Amino acid sequence: MATSPLVLGPMLRFVDETSASIWVETRGGCRVTVTAEGRSWHARTFAVHGHHYALVEVDGLEPGAARPYDVQIDGRRVWPEADSEYPPPVIETRTPGRPVHIAFGSCRTSVSHDRQGNRRHGVDALRAFALAVAEGRADRPDLLLFLGDQVYADSTSKEMQDFIRSRRDIREEPGKELKDYEEYGHLYELAWSDPANRWLLSTLPSAMIFDDHDIRDDWNASLDWKQKMEATSWWHGRIVAGLASYWVYQHLGNLSPRARSADEVWRRIIGHDAVAELDLTDVIDEFAERCDAEPDGYGWSYCRDFDDVRLIVVDSRVARDLTPSARGLLDAQELEWLDERMRGGLRHLLVASSLPFLLPLGLHHVEAWDEAVAEGAWGRFAAWIGERLRQAVDLEHWAAFQNSFQAVAGIATAVADGERGPAPQTVTFLSGDVHYSFLAEVERQTGGRILQAVCSPVRNPLPRLLRWFAVVMSYGVATPIGAAVARSVKVPDPPFRWHTVKGPWFDNNLALLRDGSDGLTITWHTGVIVDGDEARPRLAEVASVVVPTRREAALVSHGASSRRPRPPRRPITR
Repeated sequence: MATSPLVLGPMLRFVDETSASIWVETRGGCRVTVTAEGRSWHARTFAVHGHHYALVEVDGLEPGAARPYDVQIDGRRVWPEADSEYPPPVIETRTPGRPVHIAFGSCRTSVSHDRQGNRRHGVDALRAFALAVAEGRADRPDLLLFLGDQVYADSTSKEMQDFIRSRRDIREEPGKELKDYEEYGHLYELAWSDPANRWLLSTLPSAMIFDDHDIRDDWNASLDWKQKMEATSWWHGRIVAGLASYWVYQHLGNLSPRARSADEVWRRIIGHDAVAELDLTDVIDEFAERCDAEPDGYGWSYCRDFDDVRLIVVDSRVARDLTPSARGLLDAQELEWLDERMRGGLRHLLVASSLPFLLPLGLHHVEAWDEAVAEGAWGRFAAWIGERLRQAVDLEHWAAFQNSFQAVAGIATAVADGERGPAPQTVTFLSGDVHYSFLAEVERQTGGRILQAVCSPVRNPLPRLLRWFAVVMSYGVATPIGAAVARSVKVPDPPFRWHTVKGPWFDNNLALLRDGSDGLTITWHTGVIVDGDEARPRLAEVASVVVPTRREAALVSHGASSRRPRPPRRPITR
């Protein structure tokens, strides 16, 4: 069988009521055509480091309609594949007024889906969901929202290491980690080429944001961390390749047509009139280098409104201020951008950050304490220990950047209190990163609810010993002890208290959030093997919580116990 000219994709990215964006990677320079209902849209590829890409802008669509589409390369149909076992991919435009339905999760390793891969990494929850959607056993969400660690540049699989060995000495720095753009390209191919997941990404809109492992563990944890990386022989190449490939593979598709038209790199692409393919290598490398050196010069965050539900996706990695006197998870410009968009007058305000805004309270206090110690609250030697601890056990979430935490907590409270327009029913933070899932709620008597929903991992479970460590660090006696040590270094108390409503549980999960007349429903789902069929896992519900529309109503939860989570082993059915 001849090799397909299509390397990756098609990926259905931004979709609204009248338009859609379809992204592809091809084997050579070409003209890409998307055809649906007798109409066609075209784009020429652009090149980056010998790879070829196109983003086709599909416009002039009718709202609320689902239309099958195909993709052609230089007139040859390449998608859907002739022998595909999956339904035809469709572009389904949004229906105005339809309640929003979003799937979200983070942290997904790319290994085989056979018995060996499932034993070491668990069942891929995204793939189990893909099969359920393909077979009509699960509804189609409006959006797949990936909250970080779509790829692991620093913890590579055997397949990725084999590729590295084929082109350089893996014993030399950076060893088994990624070195350049070519290796990132192969890593994305491993992540997105499984047939079931590839089909899902071709037929459901997706949005993404990076987290540390997309670049490296603890990325921008502190100024000390950054200076250590910059002193290596390989970091400059890594960060340039990582941000350049992120723009191409992930960020470009996040943008609406309006936002894309204002993007400096995209303008170079659409402004290229020559017949020959545009080589964007130098442009994208210079852009990536500048983004790392001048974090406030480009915005990776984005905002979307689904009628009266707003989704804000926040960059919590590049946009950090690591200056010790002004440490912030968000620098001043990024915080201002977020502040302008966190408003009332909505049914729900969803704030997506790869890092949980509300950690379990005990861990929150410990991270806040460690930040103060690392910044010198107990002297220079203790600061050295605090910095080592911060990097060793990943104490670098919102709680470890108290300036940003206190500022955003104040904004969220003002929104929930109705000080920025009519109070939403919920201000809900959506996050991943920590490799366990839970739901927490701020303790409030009036106004809108403030919630934290975490879904992590999609496929990369913690070892069992680390699970117990996470529980001990986060719950029980950790809360009063953490509060005491935080006060000992004069960390300000949080402006509110919160408690865990559901969780934690440690399965590979994909969460579904659905708005409805009875409130916001959030469910977590895992993949399970039935009758030894490793290749076709079934989707099973782990936990479910309904956040009622009435403020005085209690949250209704089902599924996993908050102490000993045991997901039911029954597949989801209609």
